[in-house]
Amino acid sequence: MDDWDRHIVDVGENTVPLPAALETLLEQVSAAIEKLADDSPTAAVKASRKLEVIALRTAHWPAQKAAEREPEAVAAKLGLAVDATRALLARFGGWNVYR
Repeated sequence: MDDWDRHIVDVGENTVPLPAALETLLEQVSAAIEKLADDSPTAAVKASRKLEVIALRTAHWPAQKAAEREPEAVAAKLGLAVDATRALLARFGGWNVYR
């Protein structure tokens, strides 16, 4: 268990950092949706869907650019395996992962 915890810390320290203000904002949005789920699960799903749409819209061109880079380097910055990174970039970039 200690090895796994150290691994998670190491991965987190080697990923690309988010600006602190954005990290805080994302944490606030997450907490607000979790709180909303207690009162209105449907509204929480709607809010989560809106986040999904925002993610797809805003990540399209960054995914295209990231796909031009070395897959191992991009995966390391995201803290993902290479295959998971390819799948993520394909989803955000709008192409088939098997292209």
